[in-house]
Amino acid sequence: MSQERKSTLLEAVNRPGRTVPFPRSESGKALYPSEIYNEYVFTTKDISKALPKPVFAEFLKQKRGHQNLSKATADAISHAVRVWAMDRGATHFTHWFQPQTDSTAEKHDSFLTFQSTLGGEYAAIDAFSGSQLLQSEPDASSFPSGGMRSTFEARGYTVWDTCSPMFIQPGPNGTKVLYIPSVYISYNGEALDEKTPLLRSCAAVSKASVELLSLISPRSVTSQSPAAQVTTTLGTEQEFFLIDRGLYSLRPDLKICGRTLLGNLPPRHQQLEDHYFGNMPSRVLAVMSEMELELYRLGVPLKTRHNEVAPAQFEVAPIFEEAAVAVDHNLLTMEVLHKVAHRHGLKALFHEKPFAGINGSGKHCNWSLSTDRGENLLDPSVKPETNYRFLLFLVAVLNAVHKHAAVMLASISSASNQHRLGAHEAPPAIVSIFLGTQLNEVLDSIEEKRPIRNFSVPQFQTVKLGGTVLDLKVSTLPHIERDLTDRNRTSPFAFTGNKFEFRAVGSKQSPSFPVTLLNCAVADSLREVTAALIEAKGDKEFPSTQDQLNVVRDFVIKSKPIRFEGDGYSSDWVEAAKKRSLPNILSAPEAFGELLKGPHKELLTKRVPIFSEPELNSRYHIMMERYEKDMLVESKTLALLVHSHVLPAAFEYRRLLGESAVALKAVSVTPTAEINLLEQTSAHLAGVSEKLKQLEDAIANLEEGGHGVKGAFIAHDVVYPLMDEVRTHVDALEAIVGDKFWTLPKYTELLLTV
Repeated sequence: MSQERKSTLLEAVNRPGRTVPFPRSESGKALYPSEIYNEYVFTTKDISKALPKPVFAEFLKQKRGHQNLSKATADAISHAVRVWAMDRGATHFTHWFQPQTDSTAEKHDSFLTFQSTLGGEYAAIDAFSGSQLLQSEPDASSFPSGGMRSTFEARGYTVWDTCSPMFIQPGPNGTKVLYIPSVYISYNGEALDEKTPLLRSCAAVSKASVELLSLISPRSVTSQSPAAQVTTTLGTEQEFFLIDRGLYSLRPDLKICGRTLLGNLPPRHQQLEDHYFGNMPSRVLAVMSEMELELYRLGVPLKTRHNEVAPAQFEVAPIFEEAAVAVDHNLLTMEVLHKVAHRHGLKALFHEKPFAGINGSGKHCNWSLSTDRGENLLDPSVKPETNYRFLLFLVAVLNAVHKHAAVMLASISSASNQHRLGAHEAPPAIVSIFLGTQLNEVLDSIEEKRPIRNFSVPQFQTVKLGGTVLDLKVSTLPHIERDLTDRNRTSPFAFTGNKFEFRAVGSKQSPSFPVTLLNCAVADSLREVTAALIEAKGDKEFPSTQDQLNVVRDFVIKSKPIRFEGDGYSSDWVEAAKKRSLPNILSAPEAFGELLKGPHKELLTKRVPIFSEPELNSRYHIMMERYEKDMLVESKTLALLVHSHVLPAAFEYRRLLGESAVALKAVSVTPTAEINLLEQTSAHLAGVSEKLKQLEDAIANLEEGGHGVKGAFIAHDVVYPLMDEVRTHVDALEAIVGDKFWTLPKYTELLLTV
């Protein structure tokens, strides 16, 4: 082992742990998590206490979209939140927004200002006006805009999102900053961020859902009026790796690209299946505990933490929330985890595939719809076969994903996620929906106009459709309820009891764009279902149960190709998907192009106008440009690693072998082993040199002749495969070259030193 690797590894092993005590009351009693929850959040309850009732009522009307805030109300809220924040140590405020970078952005402004006095001097005061609360002005030309903004037209606006609560975050030296969740638009009003389209899509789903509910549940039939609002709910499971920060600092590829561009798996990694749900390492548990403490105070409802399948891989998951708030909280979780891991000498990796050959990381988006009365519209209930409301919403989702599967793929495609999809429990690029045996039987029976069949099950189970009970035949164990559906880790879009789990979303990306496009497709499909019901009911006041069943049957038949219960990795599925006319797009740039194709573009700009045509075109160009830039950064980094680390180590090792062979021959000993290693080393060095030259020529051609759309395809079709070919030879050299010559920390150290 090289001396630098050795000293860094010893430092990692001997580093003292960091301890952060959980908060206690004045009496010394440990506080419950519920007692610190929302401690740093300016909640609606806090606003109600700080404002006069008429002013608070106006704020609620604005929050519900019924009227705009007056200047007086904005000033009252800004004064109240400033006092609240400064009483807790805040010195600055920032509009916190989501540019199209899969991250967040912020610019801090001080509450400190100056006011002239009668004597012509200036007095320092703390102030925060309503206009400062409502909007700010970041430079719009310095963020991705897809050509909508340029250097000479740089003005943009961040605007307070009143539906997402303001909060404070601690900084160094005991100070804090007030964060104002915001949307981000251009001078002309175009959406430049991820949140504005998400909010538009949530409103579209709500409107379409309410129209359908009003048709099938009119007040004349029920004692309650139909729902006035339907909320898109989201719970985002976040997977990530934690590795030692010292070892991370010795890997330029991890620092620059977020993933290892070379490296062999250790003999033992995840094949024994002992890491998943295993005992959490002490350093990791310390990170998790401190992170949860901070996130509880910020109102993030984290519920679960555990080891994931791969070594050094972990997951946290929250309770579901309203979608836009859930996205805010997911991005906040990533930010806090990054900072807390740093304090513990660890590095959080959110790249979808930081280590080749083992599980990558996803962001499983658990998506559903809920009425303002708290009813989950995707809850099948005890008898899903007669729950027509559930069936209508279910087939609407099936129809949406079936019609726009290519758009769903585009929403999760990237230079990083392309390494993850299709292996190691990650879903494949073919988008399909898994429902489970029982729901499939319900839909098949409706399609075929027959009773539901009895299931053939092992004799130790008692089963009834609409609710399953497992009798374990052990008297000391209780009977348990079994979910309506099993799990299918190879399914990109799976029904999991009362929600859909969009498993294909990448761990590094913001959930905003995938959820936005899903919402658009579902909103359009719900309107299609509503139109079919109106036609089916004819002159009747509302559709009968038979009318509803007929519509369900039509959509079951129409969307049947998207349903798949088997192994998404099998070659048979590729052939079957082709026969079903399901898209199988393996290139991210090709997937991005689906956004601008006829039916998909019409959906997003006309039928459910979440984007204007310039906004959609800009997003396409941003995605293509980002792909090209990501591939350029990775390919240049790989070339740097080979020149700076791999070749010097291999040359030195080969020189030593050559000298050893000569010395052995001088004493009449045949250097068979040395010659064999020399030949292997030389062969791979020749392979590296040849492929590296081709890669560097491709990089030069890309920089000279490609940019944007053209460059993205060159990057995928030429640069990407050459990087794999270079890596093949480099990884072979890593296995041959003596460890003391190899300067880069190996997978053994990176994955097994936490």
